[in-house]
Amino acid sequence: MKISRLYITLNENALVDIDFSISSSLALVGQSGSGKSLTLKALLGMLPNNMKSELQCSSEFELKAGDTLSFVPQNPFTALSPLTKISKQFFIEIKNVVKLFDQVGLDKELLDRYPPELSGGQLQRVVVAMALSNKPKLLLLDEPTTALDPDTRAVILELLKRLQKELKFRILFVTHDMNSAISLCEDICVIKDGKIVESGKMQTVLQNPQNIYTKTLIDANFANRKFRE
Repeated sequence: MKISRLYITLNENALVDIDFSISSSLALVGQSGSGKSLTLKALLGMLPNNMKSELQCSSEFELKAGDTLSFVPQNPFTALSPLTKISKQFFIEIKNVVKLFDQVGLDKELLDRYPPELSGGQLQRVVVAMALSNKPKLLLLDEPTTALDPDTRAVILELLKRLQKELKFRILFVTHDMNSAISLCEDICVIKDGKIVESGKMQTVLQNPQNIYTKTLIDANFANRKFRE
């Protein structure tokens, strides 16, 4: 699929003006305020009322939140109702929830628990299961491992990578963490001030960045590290 233009404005001032393609898994990388989250909100139809967006897209499926699009938010601790059992937070038959739990590596006994009774890693797996419940064509990830410790972060990223191969959905991964981007995605777009400043295959961009901003991000994340094909 190709986003030939995503244009977001506030009071006629351009905030985001970008284009990108997602063949399999794409990391949209940039610092805070670069336009990453606005891009996700625009695709989900969740922009504030005072912002306007124009989306030009060519895809074999319609971009529709809750149908072909699913979303995994940044913080699993705030993504679920703490006073509702896990089983009651799904809107599909319980037998299908059990299948999803098996796919994400959770015991079905956790369905009878409340979110505060689960660990961060378990909660993020629940949120991933929810996102997959509508069998999306495109999974939008908003830094879904930020609130997790390094070991759990690695496990969740590996889980997402495996699920993508099994279920054949595409990924748009918004992050400022180059380590996580490398772990999950084949391609990368670097965004700064609402513009794409560099894009390409992950290893190609990492090994030979053409933009000074890209180089700064890489250096900040990987001081003294050399990349190999």
